[in-house]
Amino acid sequence: MVASSWALILLITASFAAGPGATTFSITNRCSYPVWPAAIPVGGGRRLNSGDTWNLEAPVGTSAARIWGRTGCNFNGDRGSCATGSEFSLGSQDYYDISVIDGYNVPMDFSCSTGVPLGCRDAGCYDAYHQPNDVRTKSCGGASRSFRVVFCP
Repeated sequence: MVASSWALILLITASFAAGPGATTFSITNRCSYPVWPAAIPVGGGRRLNSGDTWNLEAPVGTSAARIWGRTGCNFNGDRGSCATGSEFSLGSQDYYDISVIDGYNVPMDFSCSTGVPLGCRDAGCYDAYHQPNDVRTKSCGGASRSFRVVFCP
């Protein structure tokens, strides 16, 4: 299991106000260990064992959201803690990116149905922001807002 205290931060901003339907996310865990993705304001959170997929939908009009993957978690009801955490944000623009400015914890692929896929296998991740002024933003155009996150691709 990855025991790093560093967090991989994935930042995505997708337009929810435009377009006919909701924005959808397919979040899959291919790691040999559990990953606990969480989402606010929609979705809550859940444990994904190896091979599990969580399909999540953010309705039209959602102006901002956060989704993050955590590892090494221990929960008792709604209270718990995790050894590491990863997150990305959703807002009102049509772009997405990965950031490892605050660190790295779980290998992942991230893709938009109409954009360029991004991958991050280690802390040296080429596709990621490594400092605030890196320009690694990708466009996600078109009416379809469908994203796929795969942990340990």
